[in-house]
Amino acid sequence: MLLVVDVGNTNITLGLFQEEKLLATYRMTTTMPRTSDEYGIFLRDILLIKNIQIKEIEDVIIASVVPNIMWSLTSGIIKYLEIKPMIVGVGTKTGIKIITGNPKEIGTDRIVDAVGGLELYGGPIIVIDFGTATTYDLILEDGSFAAGITSPGIRISANALWRETAKLPEIEIEKPKSILAKDTITSMQAGLIYGCIGQTEYIINKIKEESGIHNLKVVATGGLGKIISDSTDTIQIYDPHLTLNGLRLIYNRSKG
Repeated sequence: MLLVVDVGNTNITLGLFQEEKLLATYRMTTTMPRTSDEYGIFLRDILLIKNIQIKEIEDVIIASVVPNIMWSLTSGIIKYLEIKPMIVGVGTKTGIKIITGNPKEIGTDRIVDAVGGLELYGGPIIVIDFGTATTYDLILEDGSFAAGITSPGIRISANALWRETAKLPEIEIEKPKSILAKDTITSMQAGLIYGCIGQTEYIINKIKEESGIHNLKVVATGGLGKIISDSTDTIQIYDPHLTLNGLRLIYNRSKG
């Protein structure tokens, strides 16, 4: 079995694969400080809960945008799973050619999403990840990472609303029945969700216009991506496990 680990700014998402089949997923918060023992014990316990023996895990691959937790995380994996994990980074075989100005500025999470999107759905493609930040990446048919757009994520925008204003409350992020809000909570929800829908549609159409590629597939992922993808025809596919599958594909290429 292969354990894949996606370390994001908000959550660490883990996926357990038996060849191409995703058997289980797990999530833990990124922001809470943990020791290597805490990471290792967490991993050991979630495997045992699923009746999976540690010796069944053959390898581990990690993509991370949070460098300061990597020593503890990798040390925990080495200590408790007895595996030295593969870390996606410079030199990793991904099949993606970065043709933007500074390739080192492109986060590994975006490369992993690009691999998953291109391999699973074909190119040219726009891959959108509704995470802590919302990212829009244009991947050409030959695997070239041609452009990337970054905007504040929905939760970042929501946090700014209730932290920077005295009277606006913390709210649940969900789509209201109508944009014609009648109270403070639905007013905030309407602004957040419909604003993100409008931004998404505009950016997708602008990418098509400026690239001259109008037959682009559009795939979305990320925790809040389904709310947006269900609300617009500009997104054809929502894949909640795109990043995990991208890690699996990169592992196979690196070992092939």
